[in-house]
Amino acid sequence: MVDSVLLAALTARRVLTLDGALATELERHGADLSGDLWSARLLLDQPELIARVHRDYFEAGADVAITASYQASLAGFTRRGMTEGQARVLIQSSVGVAVAVRDHFWMTRTPRAGDERVRPVVAASVGPYGAVLADGSEYRGHYAISHRELVRFHQQRLEVLAGAGAELLACETIPSKDEAVALVEALAGWPELAAWMSFSARNDTEVSDGTSIADCASFLHDQPQIVAVGVNCTAVPHVGPLLRALAEHTDKPLVAYPNSGETYDSERHSWTGPRAPVDFGALTHDWYAAGARIIGGCCRTGPADIREVSAAAREINNAWRRAACGG
Repeated sequence: MVDSVLLAALTARRVLTLDGALATELERHGADLSGDLWSARLLLDQPELIARVHRDYFEAGADVAITASYQASLAGFTRRGMTEGQARVLIQSSVGVAVAVRDHFWMTRTPRAGDERVRPVVAASVGPYGAVLADGSEYRGHYAISHRELVRFHQQRLEVLAGAGAELLACETIPSKDEAVALVEALAGWPELAAWMSFSARNDTEVSDGTSIADCASFLHDQPQIVAVGVNCTAVPHVGPLLRALAEHTDKPLVAYPNSGETYDSERHSWTGPRAPVDFGALTHDWYAAGARIIGGCCRTGPADIREVSAAAREINNAWRRAACGG
């Protein structure tokens, strides 16, 4: 298995706290994310706001931060009139911003008694091809391109992110096994890179395109560059059953970061419905029992939710340490 800062952190902790939503948190701070670049546009216009959100999540207890590269692509930026070289620099800056905030936070923080945090990990977000289309197809997974074209698309972004010195890749909101296969093939060009693969799901057993999550887990179990597997951008009630299904087919660490409860309307590009009452602290205990080792939030979650996850993770980690010491 490839070396991984994530796996190293998991030797010191039973549960790592992942951060929460980036785009919807940026909107809460007043950012306008209309347009097909979504949060990636702020890498050009307001990188300081991205930095602020990263800092908020570290202060809330996040052990892992995901960069603002989910929807960033060479094609997306060149459509805005940039050269390919300028687009590469901008995408790579997503890693640089998160790393700079992490390093400053770690150097200046005041440790609390009994809270032995690990140095946070920065994961470079690799969203699905559908996210770049900005038409909601990342929740369907049916693309009008060939498998070879899909592999090439991901190779281009992986090349840019590898050049930025990414510690880890978060291949997230993946809607199909087919796209997971394409990403694994693309990753082979950078054998030193480790990644987690996290799927969007439509029910308790299937990812967004209808493929069984068990089939996805079985495939990824044998892929050495995939160091963790999970679900994200998925409704809370589905997460527990999905984790249990994954655990039956792989012993890799599991990742869980669901949405807050609203429903996304891909045609109107908006969230609808009230936020369901979600106790992220209690759910962290439940999902840990189902096999999750990295837990956080996706769309519409924020620092308050991550504080709940962090507090529950601290309880789990402290109990694990006491048991390890015979106490």
